[in-house]
Amino acid sequence: MAREPRPRGQSVRMIDVAKLAGVSQQTVSRVVNGHSNVGAEVRDRVERAIAQLRYNRNWAAHALATNRSMNLGVVSHSLPVHGSALVLFGVAEEARRNGYTTSLVTIPRIDSAGIRTALDTLVADAVDGIIVLAPMTAAAPVLLGLDPEVAIVRFEQGSPASSTAVSMDDALGAQLATRHLLDLGHDTVWHVGGPPGWMASEARRAGWLSELARRHRTVNPEFCTEDWTADSGYRAGVAIAEDPTITAVLVANDAMALGVIKALTERGIDVPGDVSVVGFDDMSEARYFQPGLTTVRLDFNEVGRLAVDRVLRLMGGEPAELIPVIQPVLVVRDSTAAPGQRRARSAS
Repeated sequence: MAREPRPRGQSVRMIDVAKLAGVSQQTVSRVVNGHSNVGAEVRDRVERAIAQLRYNRNWAAHALATNRSMNLGVVSHSLPVHGSALVLFGVAEEARRNGYTTSLVTIPRIDSAGIRTALDTLVADAVDGIIVLAPMTAAAPVLLGLDPEVAIVRFEQGSPASSTAVSMDDALGAQLATRHLLDLGHDTVWHVGGPPGWMASEARRAGWLSELARRHRTVNPEFCTEDWTADSGYRAGVAIAEDPTITAVLVANDAMALGVIKALTERGIDVPGDVSVVGFDDMSEARYFQPGLTTVRLDFNEVGRLAVDRVLRLMGGEPAELIPVIQPVLVVRDSTAAPGQRRARSAS
């Protein structure tokens, strides 16, 4: 299990200063607060330790007054994934605005032992609250079965509204995307699904199936992937290019959509003239794809804001009201159009 090293500055704790100076935390507290009953030699050692560790005295005074470490723990999985990285940034920024630092523990896989070890590590580090960014189906039962020592808020993508979990309506996003393609005149919509085990994969698949069923359209087998990368999308795109009946595709994220478009273009299949493509997430580069990608926008920064807000409220003993589910927005660009040349050729 990889762990982010403790940065210097605000995240340095009073106990770190005490250990370096060889004194008690009470002695450090007396020096920080300007008490006179500290010997000159001891005061000098503490002052040198404070300078060496760049200990923030204002933070220390606040921590003493509130009996808090002013540090939030974050457990995360698969940081290279677009959404996870943005949520982590949102958590760190919102924590900073509220005067908190963050300590990150990453877990290579989702299982009870890995999650329990990560949480124990952060609790031992005296964090005030923990945010778990592990939107995998395997994580949910593990987290629900815990009796936490500190307040915990989860990110569970595609889950129902909860008082201790932040969620997004991925299923609605997939419905909107599928509806857009059907409204353009496509007979049905194919799906390049996300990798197995992810809440987002399941929710987006459910939304796609729901809209096809509502419109009484044919459901074809989805193209399966191993991860969220453009490479996985490219392999799916190669298969899509071989089937002339496919005119519209919903892809489970933007990176894979990029790979799909690349594979189609290399084989002389025009997007959107022959095949319309919709992505998911609205990553910042999506508008610069060729063509600009129609996609479903999700506000991952808002996830971070809501998670920090809720964990602070729980720490303060406030009532645990339901957290609003973040709503998706369909962003229409140039990668979708009415069915054209490819359907005409396949019908001839």
